[in-house]
Amino acid sequence: MYTSGKYSSRGPALIPRMKTKHRIYYITLFSVVLLGLIATGMFQFWPHSIESTADWTLDKRSVHDAPLIRLPVSSPIPERGDLSCRMHTCFDVYRCGYNPKNRIKVYIYPLQRFVDELGVPISSTGLSREYNDLLSAISDSDFYTDDVTRACLFIPSIDVLNQNSLRIRETAQALAMLPRWDKGMNHLLFNMLPGGPPDYNTALDVPRDRALLAGGGFSTWTYRQGYDVSIPVYSPLSADVDLPERQPGPRRYFILSSQTAIHREYRAELERLKEENGEALLLLDKCSNLSQGAASARKRCYKGQVYDYPQILQESSFCVVLRGARLGQAALSDVLQAGCVPVILADSYILPFSEVLDWKRASVVIPEEKLSEMYTILKSIPHRQVEEMQRQARWFWEAYFSSMKAIGLTTLQIINDRIYPYAARTYEQWNNPPVVKWSSVNSPLFLPLIPPRAPGFTAVVLTYDRVESLFRVITEISKVPSLAKLLVVWNNQNKSPPEETLWPKISVPLKVVRTKENKLSNRFFPYDEIETEAVLAIDDDIIMLTSDELQFGYEYFNYLYTYKMPGDIKNWVDAHMNCEDIAMNFLVANITGKAPIKVTPRKKFKCPECTAIDGLSLDQTHMVERSECINKFASVFGTMPLKVVEHRADPVLYKDDFPEKLKSFPNIGSL
Repeated sequence: MYTSGKYSSRGPALIPRMKTKHRIYYITLFSVVLLGLIATGMFQFWPHSIESTADWTLDKRSVHDAPLIRLPVSSPIPERGDLSCRMHTCFDVYRCGYNPKNRIKVYIYPLQRFVDELGVPISSTGLSREYNDLLSAISDSDFYTDDVTRACLFIPSIDVLNQNSLRIRETAQALAMLPRWDKGMNHLLFNMLPGGPPDYNTALDVPRDRALLAGGGFSTWTYRQGYDVSIPVYSPLSADVDLPERQPGPRRYFILSSQTAIHREYRAELERLKEENGEALLLLDKCSNLSQGAASARKRCYKGQVYDYPQILQESSFCVVLRGARLGQAALSDVLQAGCVPVILADSYILPFSEVLDWKRASVVIPEEKLSEMYTILKSIPHRQVEEMQRQARWFWEAYFSSMKAIGLTTLQIINDRIYPYAARTYEQWNNPPVVKWSSVNSPLFLPLIPPRAPGFTAVVLTYDRVESLFRVITEISKVPSLAKLLVVWNNQNKSPPEETLWPKISVPLKVVRTKENKLSNRFFPYDEIETEAVLAIDDDIIMLTSDELQFGYEYFNYLYTYKMPGDIKNWVDAHMNCEDIAMNFLVANITGKAPIKVTPRKKFKCPECTAIDGLSLDQTHMVERSECINKFASVFGTMPLKVVEHRADPVLYKDDFPEKLKSFPNIGSL
């Protein structure tokens, strides 16, 4: 410092010239200091949190490099768990707040190694491959945040998937030491193998305060409806065995049982069913002549014959999934992967993701006491329904069971839907496969639809020769704002349509299609002239619908009716010239599970032009046949999809004493 002052007093012109090696040294030193200052400034002003971490993956953070945390014997232990917890009592939704994407943010705690005062770990296995895969998938998802202050949900890096590997007391103490634990509020634990001998509790035994539990073996006694999430028990075979999808249809065996740890009473009952039904039922067990190990776990035997597992599951239409010591069984995942319909016998078991998944579409649940009646029950299911269930079973596995990633992200999506119910996924989004493989009637979301070439809807009017009534219908329909085109299906081969100059003048294209045969099903044919996704099918004598009512709601399913109507329903309709409307309602109700939107009472039917000689409905046998066709259609569909309901959905202000000009649909219900 004194030297520097000396040089300063004499001015910079008097500073002696430095040697080259000294100049290089000071330039380098100055550069290092400057870079350090820049880095420090960026760290100070860059958004971060004191508890934030880098992206959570085991590849970047070794278990052996994780900090060691010792648990004093006197460390607090959480409460056992509050069975009364619900989202509105034990979860702070205000932490989630509003965000434009309607997505919760999930924080994963940094990896730590917890040991007791003697240095013994709280888990005999540490971090399992499955739990690492789960956390890595979450960290790579849109749910993840490394900013703890933004988090809505917290996931410990403490692996509790398998209770068998845990020291219960010490694991609970480790949870209580988490900096944001707060009695487990907004914390989520994943567990697939709960309980232990001798009683095998159906929920994790680790005391966990108010934490949510994604559990793989819940019963109705331990599951907190709307709070916990029931998840599947992951099968390691999902990653180890490539099981190609098999087309639905009849299989070599009707029923197959492949579990090796079945209670002796259940096995005795299965053996009795085998004696009664012979080759239709294959009853497998572990192979006693093979050495134990990974190879033997993928083999099953019957009377000395060895079968590859899980490949053999694809050879059966139905596969038995019986409860073991635990309710949740990895066999359920194997069965779904094989496209075999699971027959689940596990009383009080909460099926995986049952909060959103419709298991009736993919499985058969039978009470354990009904095991002796299993063959009869399954034989009563129509073949077509079995094929649909096989397809649905495989898709459930692909979407929700196939990996720890699928299980973890599905769990978070369910919790997300609870917190943002207005943006929740619909029943159809959860349960309808995005890709169709046609064999019978499916959900309309399965259709390989091309984006509509025009907005609005096309009105298809079926007519024979009631010209005056036809023109009235055309005039009324043309008032509907969303009408894009009007297509008249001329079903009379013996008479030509009226001349072009006689037709009503309307503001949308009007086309006439002449049919080759007089068939009622012609009204549902997907004509090339139809350029919209939505279609209104209507007769030439339906004049009791107003334009407001038509605008308020319209939707029909022509493609399915023409090409995918099950059985011989379409041919029966054409042969009897009756019941095409009932057939369409059966189809729509079967697909959607919903009743028709509007059915006009008979007393309001108005057709002044109808006479006793030109109306199909005036034939004395007409109503008798309609009763017969309901019975026939119900037998073909295998169920009665039509629902008896009394419901009316009216627009806002429909009946209110309010100026008509301010109502969107003032003319509903006027006829």
